[in-house]
Amino acid sequence: MRYMLLIYMDEQALDESQRQECYEESARMAHEIGPNYLAAAPLQPTSTATSVKVRDGKRLVTDGPFAETREQFAGYFLIEATDLDEAIGIAARIPGARWGTVEVRPVIEVAGLPD
Repeated sequence: MRYMLLIYMDEQALDESQRQECYEESARMAHEIGPNYLAAAPLQPTSTATSVKVRDGKRLVTDGPFAETREQFAGYFLIEATDLDEAIGIAARIPGARWGTVEVRPVIEVAGLPD
């Protein structure tokens, strides 16, 4: 089963050198988990976000993230795991878990989507 590991943390929690170290550690971890790894990426700060919604057929575009929170969506890992316990074990290894929260969510497989 696929799981999305969503990393939330305060964007100001790390200085630039700590952030770079976190990226490097995340890359090493991705190699270590081997066949469980499907994809991963950190996100640019919320100041670069744009939110889009459509209401009554009209597109509404606003600057900024969907919601203001004390922790921001910082990045993700997409993994393959045999069960929730294995996914949680991998989530606990993500460096961002030391400064924030990693949400573990099963992915719904929708027929007909491209690989």
